[in-house]
Amino acid sequence: MTGNIRIFSLMLVALFLTTLSFGQPVNRESAPVTRATSTIPSISDLMTVIDKATAAETKGKDWATPVKLVIIFTGLAILPSVLIMMTSFTRIVIVLSFIRRALTTQTIPPNIAIIGLALFLTLYTMAPTFGRINKQCVQPYLSDEIDFQSAGTRASDCIKEFMLRQSRQADLAVFVQMANIEPPANPMGLGMHIVIPAFIISEFRTAFEIGCLLFIPFLLVDIVIASVLLSAGMMMLPPVMISLPFKLILFILVDGWGLLAKSLSMGFK
Repeated sequence: MTGNIRIFSLMLVALFLTTLSFGQPVNRESAPVTRATSTIPSISDLMTVIDKATAAETKGKDWATPVKLVIIFTGLAILPSVLIMMTSFTRIVIVLSFIRRALTTQTIPPNIAIIGLALFLTLYTMAPTFGRINKQCVQPYLSDEIDFQSAGTRASDCIKEFMLRQSRQADLAVFVQMANIEPPANPMGLGMHIVIPAFIISEFRTAFEIGCLLFIPFLLVDIVIASVLLSAGMMMLPPVMISLPFKLILFILVDGWGLLAKSLSMGFK
């Protein structure tokens, strides 16, 4: 139980701080566009952040402890939505669902296995972004170089930059037009209320494109098997019963899970 709480705290601190600057303009001086080489925050660091953020003592300029508690528990409540909609989880879980549907294996792998694989692939693909959050937000906050609000703003900038790299310009333009605002010279100047839906729409489209391409080879196997059964006069035998073993063999021979995990991981900019 304690291990689950600590893992949950890891996802909490890395993700819920992004909501602090929702819809606010970004300060580029506080979030330089450099590729971080540091690792993701350690569990001990994240536990220290939670302990420090909820400490009873304040320095006047920092937020009061009750306010920090409200923010942290709010972050716990919205954590599933943040994980699904602001990271690579959406694309990965949709593609994995498509491949299961293409194999026609019904509930194999089960939903919990699909979600678990998608979760850990998300942690893998988001590691560079979490590394930047650790370098620019967590460590400076632990060293008393920045306050809690500044740490949240910088974390928001890191997540926003990741989402902008995956979002299509056309999707961003649609939401900018609907918001009736002047397009900024730098996309980082867009608010989260524009970047997040544009990112989600882009991820949906990309995931469905990948899913359609995955269906093609398995559809060809179904067509061949159905043609053979029809020519043999076995019209009463469901083609899916015969094609399923062939599709599984094909998927195993080409190391389907490995190729799929590699393609999904390398597909994020």
